[in-house]
Amino acid sequence: MQQDEGAAAVLASARDEESFRALVERHSRAIFRVAFGMTRNEQDAEDVVQETFMRAYRAMAQFENRADVGTWLYRIGVNCALDYLQSRHRHAAGREPIDSVATRDSRALRATDPLPDRIVFGSEIQKQIARSLGELTPRERAAFVLRHFEGCAIEEVAQILNVRADAAKHTIFRAVKKLRKALAPVVGPTV
Repeated sequence: MQQDEGAAAVLASARDEESFRALVERHSRAIFRVAFGMTRNEQDAEDVVQETFMRAYRAMAQFENRADVGTWLYRIGVNCALDYLQSRHRHAAGREPIDSVATRDSRALRATDPLPDRIVFGSEIQKQIARSLGELTPRERAAFVLRHFEGCAIEEVAQILNVRADAAKHTIFRAVKKLRKALAPVVGPTV
């Protein structure tokens, strides 16, 4: 029997494991994409996804059934990623730099082998993108990933980040402006 997300959330709030498992299966990939966009590391993103659903399971009783469960889970996921990034920043000694992790991970995701000149240029762009994303504040990175990688509307980004829509729009604008400036030497000026 197919259930809508609201009904699944209500059942999950009663600790119905099968319904909660359906929520995890339905939303885990989207939460992973957001977490990966923010942490730039596959293992860290998996940790964030796991923490997101653990927090969601514990907080299911507070879920308001009129809210969208996807937006609620995004908010928990973004908060988990922000917490993780803050923790990682405090314990940064001895860890691999973000840009080398992102470059290595993105190389692993490539499907075809480009020509050698494109490899060099693409590698430089990937490094610059990883560095540029790393220079954004965690909130800017979250807003940018949600808007441009996940395709969330401004209003949904605002709900997830728990800010007003104009603040979300401004945060996305700042992130785009910073990225354009940082990438201009590599890709040329934008219009």
